[in-house]
Amino acid sequence: MMSRALMPNLLTPQDLEPNWEWRERLPAWGHTSVDFERRIDHDRLRRYRLARTRQALQASEAGTLLLFDVNNIRYVSATKIGEWERDKMCRFCLLTGDDSPYVWDFGSAAVHHQRYSDWLEPDHCLAGVVGMRGTIPPEFGLMKKYAKEIARLIKEAGMADMPVGVDYAETAMFHALQEEGIKVVDGQQIMLSAREIKNWDEIQLLTQAASMVDGVYHMIYEELKPGVRENDIVALSNKLLYEMGSDDVEAINAISGERCNPHPHNFTDRLFRPGDQAFFDILQSYQGYRTCYYRTFNIGRATPSQTDAYIRAREWIDASIAMIRPGVTTDKVAEVWPTAESLGFPNEDAAFGLQFGHGLGLALHERPIISRAVSLDHPMEIQTGMVFALETYCPASDGYSAARIEEEVVVTETGCEVISLFPAEELPIANRY
Repeated sequence: MMSRALMPNLLTPQDLEPNWEWRERLPAWGHTSVDFERRIDHDRLRRYRLARTRQALQASEAGTLLLFDVNNIRYVSATKIGEWERDKMCRFCLLTGDDSPYVWDFGSAAVHHQRYSDWLEPDHCLAGVVGMRGTIPPEFGLMKKYAKEIARLIKEAGMADMPVGVDYAETAMFHALQEEGIKVVDGQQIMLSAREIKNWDEIQLLTQAASMVDGVYHMIYEELKPGVRENDIVALSNKLLYEMGSDDVEAINAISGERCNPHPHNFTDRLFRPGDQAFFDILQSYQGYRTCYYRTFNIGRATPSQTDAYIRAREWIDASIAMIRPGVTTDKVAEVWPTAESLGFPNEDAAFGLQFGHGLGLALHERPIISRAVSLDHPMEIQTGMVFALETYCPASDGYSAARIEEEVVVTETGCEVISLFPAEELPIANRY
């Protein structure tokens, strides 16, 4: 008899249980499977994510989800074919009613799923492609073809009289769906609702991903010195992360000296100089689960102005961490951060992302979003099992330096636990003179 783990449409209420194990400290397991420790339970992870999606779908006006966002496809179907697919819009997934997911994948990837992804029904793993960001023109008829197939499956599932939630798609695909009589609603909100609360396995993967960045920052601390460039640090960080098992280094921000203020959100070939303030952001994923984790260093020495900027950035982030517990609303967190005007910006839109909180999961930006630009008027409640990053930025009084700190937190039953552990209580001085 086929095991329940391999029967994707036979979920039970137990599959919605997050199975949290709040302890003295969140464990960060090794990355391999072993027989002597219970580490990541991938079957439980897959069932939980599908159960959460079905629950969110049932709570919505929609009866079906049609997904093109690769993070949503992975959340629902546990399929992934490589980072090259992230911006191609070449894969899609259908979840309708209580049926198991359908996945249309890139050519032979569908055959691979049939052979190796035994939690999916083999005849639900199909080869298919639509527009690939318009490179296959709509007049080729692929979108019309698959819109008809999707409409047929929705009708067979008994959901033809209910809207279809679509996360995003090419404009021509929206038209093709409408021509088949399908009413489209916002499916991204349904999926983000499903993905808000992480189960124990997701929290473990996020903790493992953060532990990898701990090591990268120790390497950066040792390498920062005159004669090294921002892009050298980016190259070394990429190498180390992939050696540790990263499946996607999304970006490494490396910003130093006069480039610190205003924050440019990128890196160049600038050489580090004695006395530079420099900050970095490591955005990468392990088994799909992402990090966003800033640290600031000074090279050789620091001025009182630079130290003061760091102290203030640290105070602001500590104040926000102290607010994090179940039941607190995001406006209360945003209120402890400085106003845009106090930092020299004309309004909160201009300072967006500098004093910031955002969910972490299969995407870099999930719920909750915490910002003075949105949270003061549209707060949401912080809940146990959310995982998000908090980041602050303080320009220095010298006019060009700045400090940037970010911590990743897991919301527990009584508060939160920080999982970004490279020391940041005081300004680190790399290769002190």
